[in-house]
Amino acid sequence: MSATADILNPYAKFLNGQDPMAVLPNTPGRLKALAQKIGQGRITTPPAPGKWSPREILCHLADCEIAFAFRLRQTLAEDHHTMQPFDQEKWAAPYAHVDANEALATFSLLRRWNLLLIEAALPEHAEKPVTHPERGTMTFSTIVETMAGHDLNHIGQLERIAGA
Repeated sequence: MSATADILNPYAKFLNGQDPMAVLPNTPGRLKALAQKIGQGRITTPPAPGKWSPREILCHLADCEIAFAFRLRQTLAEDHHTMQPFDQEKWAAPYAHVDANEALATFSLLRRWNLLLIEAALPEHAEKPVTHPERGTMTFSTIVETMAGHDLNHIGQLERIAGA
């Protein structure tokens, strides 16, 4: 993996050669199983001071799926689109008021919607360029790969919590 790939997709290392289209549809089921394993008694407990609880991770994933949905659609709809980054900590402010099951259901529904778009767009639009103001010019496929790597990063966190 090149340094350029790491800049464009900071989650590429989590993919470790896996096909993003094999990862993305499996994430909702994996998250549900992990949430069940963690259980209601630990779902709101952060693993360490300053870290997100499993519930907050699920909320973050739902929020990111919204952001990815917009990025994917804007990339397809506009030429030379520049995507808008967001401050995940500021987006996390209302997470204390969101139920983990609601976050998981929202993520799962949005993921299905995004997969329908991705499956229709690939491979024809795989190389369509889009710019991230902090990472540079990438492609539609890079967004898809980022989604999958981001999933695996947070699945790994939840697996560690579930195994603790």
